[in-house]
This record gives sequence, C-alpha cells and structure tokens, in this order.
Amino acid sequence: MREPGLPIGRDVQLWIVRLEASENTFSRGFSWLSPDEVERADRFRFDRHRRAFVLGRAALRALVATYLRIEPHEASFTYGLKGKPALALVPCPLSFNVSNSGDLAAYAFTLDCEIGVDVEHRRRLLEIEGIARRFFASDEVSALMALSEGERPEGFFNCWTRKEAYIKAVGDGLSVPLDSFEVTLQPGVPARMVSLDGSAAAAERWTLHTFTPAPDYAGAIAYQDRERPLISHALVTVDKLLDLL
Repeated sequence: MREPGLPIGRDVQLWIVRLEASENTFSRGFSWLSPDEVERADRFRFDRHRRAFVLGRAALRALVATYLRIEPHEASFTYGLKGKPALALVPCPLSFNVSNSGDLAAYAFTLDCEIGVDVEHRRRLLEIEGIARRFFASDEVSALMALSEGERPEGFFNCWTRKEAYIKAVGDGLSVPLDSFEVTLQPGVPARMVSLDGSAAAAERWTLHTFTPAPDYAGAIAYQDRERPLISHALVTVDKLLDLL
C-alpha cells in the first residue's frame, strides 16, 4: 500500500472490510467514537448490529486518519439533509462514501469529486420482477426480463447497486426516483449510465465502476467525472485493516 496521506492524482480507492474484530480491537475502535456515534450505537436493539456499527465507524475513522494524517478520534463528520456523511474539515479535498451489507462494508475515497458506493448481498429474491417493475425504468425492466432466469438475480443486483451508488453520490436519498435514470445491467456488459432525466449527454458525464467484494455480493461506485483509476484493496477484517494502517 502507499505511504499514508491523500490519494495521488485522480485515484478512486476502494476498501472492502469484513466487520469482524477481536475484543481488544472493538474496545480500541469504540474509544475513537464521538458522543453522537456512541449514542447511535446504544440505540441498536441487537448486539450484533451495535457491534457492526461500531466496527464500521472504527474502520472509517482509521482510513480517514491515514489519508489526512490525523488520529482516528480527531476525525469529525457532518451530514447532509439526506444523511450523506462528509468530513467537517473546511476546506478538505477528500471525498468518501460508505456502504454496508451483511457483515461487509465498502469505503470509497477520492479527491475533489463527490462519490457514491453501494454493496449488496445477492440474497435470493422471490419477487425480482415485481420489484423491478415498481422501481426500475421501463427499458431496464425489459433488459432484465430478456435475461435467462438464472441470470436475472445478477442483472437485478447490477442495476440496484449502480442506481444506489448514483443516488448516494448526489446525496439526495430516496427523493431521486429510481426510474428517472437508466443504467446497464446485463452480466458481462460494462457498467455505465445510459440516460439521466431522459438525456444521454447528461448520463455521459457520470462514470460507474462495478466490483465483486466477496462471493454472492455485488458492488458499484458512481461519480460525476471522466473515468478515474480504480485501486481496489483486498478484503480484510477490521483487525487486519488496523494492522495495515
């Protein structure tokens, strides 16, 4: 890995972390949390959810601290109207986004460019067609239903993660209708945005990346810029991540 500090040039750096850790690492990470994060952790009903939250925030703080050359407890965050996190430091060129699914978390970092990341466990869904017809654009539904039955789950989660990554990049949450833009979804077809609010030109200003963080998982990254180099770090546990950093 690179020496600590901000990413070089226009890189997008992706970290995949399994939210597992020893008790010592958990305690260490918990000590970094801000009072509002501790309050959020205490609101979880089940210990496994509380533990995942604490480890996820500890991993984020460790990564941010490495990029900014600060201590993990010194990182401070603000949240947009729809909940998108950002660094409270002003000015700060480092942009990031986070996604969790199951016991995995994905963290995407870059400079001077809003970014979104989504990761989903490709669980078995009985109502793929119904969900797609409710949320996807009509051409996406057609493309999905043209796939073989065996390919549809992969196509569905390709579409879902790419859409979620875009929504998280713009920070507007569920106020952005999922059928207001179209993405590719067919297995083996490069990820790209096809149209945005009916405009192919507007869609071309966005770049999508896909990644497979682990077996039975799908992931996507979105940002509004020409394609940037993507550096993917190997899947690690929280214990291993802190050893690396």
